Amino acid sequence: MPATTIVIIGAGSASFGPTTLATIIRDPRLRGSSLSLVDLDEAALASVVGVAERMNAAWGAEMHIRASSNRRDVLPGAQFVIVSIEAPPREELWRKDWEIPLKHGLRQPYGENGGPGGLLHTCRQVPPFMAIVRDMEELCPDAWLINFSNPLPRITRAITKYSRIKTVGKCHQIDVGYGLVAVLLRDRYGIDVPDGVNLHSDPVNTGTIRALAKAGRDHVHIKSAGLNHFIWLLDVRDKETGADLYPALRAALADVPPTLEPFSMDLFRIFNYCPIPGDTHLVEYLHLAHDPLAKPWERYAIPLYNWGDNEAARVYLRNMMTNMAQGSVPVEGMKEAHSEGAAELIAAIAGDENYYDEAVNIPNRGAISNLPDETIVEIPALVNGMGVQGVHLGELPQPIAALLRREADLVEMVVDTAVTGDRQLALQTLLLDPMINDIGRARVILDEYLTVFAAYLPQF
Repeated sequence: MPATTIVIIGAGSASFGPTTLATIIRDPRLRGSSLSLVDLDEAALASVVGVAERMNAAWGAEMHIRASSNRRDVLPGAQFVIVSIEAPPREELWRKDWEIPLKHGLRQPYGENGGPGGLLHTCRQVPPFMAIVRDMEELCPDAWLINFSNPLPRITRAITKYSRIKTVGKCHQIDVGYGLVAVLLRDRYGIDVPDGVNLHSDPVNTGTIRALAKAGRDHVHIKSAGLNHFIWLLDVRDKETGADLYPALRAALADVPPTLEPFSMDLFRIFNYCPIPGDTHLVEYLHLAHDPLAKPWERYAIPLYNWGDNEAARVYLRNMMTNMAQGSVPVEGMKEAHSEGAAELIAAIAGDENYYDEAVNIPNRGAISNLPDETIVEIPALVNGMGVQGVHLGELPQPIAALLRREADLVEMVVDTAVTGDRQLALQTLLLDPMINDIGRARVILDEYLTVFAAYLPQF
């Protein structure tokens, strides 16, 4: 395939940068491509450039690597723009997203992608994303934007609603689905499962998720669909025989480990289909996990995000990147890094490969027939020179579709709020959120949010 031109914005990310670099540079289909690295943090950018150059030399990738803290220097002529950015300081702002509603009587289960916290997170993220999009419209209007940033469906919808830039969102949440299947069918396939197993979506739990996801992938194929962090298992089959394993999965609910995503397993029993994002993400979009009297977060043992531990993990990863750039840590181990999917998308589109991707975030366009066409859905797709074409899946079960439609409608209002900075619309949007049950509480939460985060909300 011909060499291509790739830009990574947010390349200095401690958790995202090293693996994305490794999977792109190691891919022989992308040999000789141009790779430009962008980050506002010049120290982090220097480290990631050093790592990229070491990988490039060690693996014979023959890539042309350059870097800039100004994306406009490298966007002209780009064919693919990968974006993973976050308004800093990530953990500090996220903690405030959670603490401010708590002061006013609302305990969000997580507060990253849904609830009042998800609204403010979107409002902070959309302006810098739309600035990137406007530069792309001017400098590389035919490029693909591959989005890895949260709230992923809301940012991706902002791009499709307010620009003509081609975009696709990528998330690894389907790995949790493979992990859940591995645990539920552990006896059938002889899979070792640790005591007290859970798959909570937390960076410190990544190793467990990936190990069990690999065990699941060794034995089964799954099909899932829904919204990002709100996907449902539609089909699960034995890789060798093609046998439908959903009956076995339902039967396994009788002996599920009590620590395994108990909220998700309860919904599985009720709806007869298994939600697969893991409890910590799933609870963000539902009205069932924050009642202050019932305290369902205690009954289902839903952990709160650990901001301190995860910030410490980021510091550790940044130090590792520095040492890798300086040569005191080898890059060879990164050649086996878990792919987040960017390299595969780029190679498939640039090389017209007819690649099947299990989970992409794209406009629905009829793929799920009982969700709106414009909704950003997470579905399987065929990827080739024509772009990213979603697989037609038909109707989802009506109760599940109803839950998804409610969130899809809310996303439209969240996106409009984040783009326009309309305060009245922001209040209306909060009042439609499933976590809000009082007008006065919504008003005071919004007032404090807009005061505390004023420096991050230029649109208001």
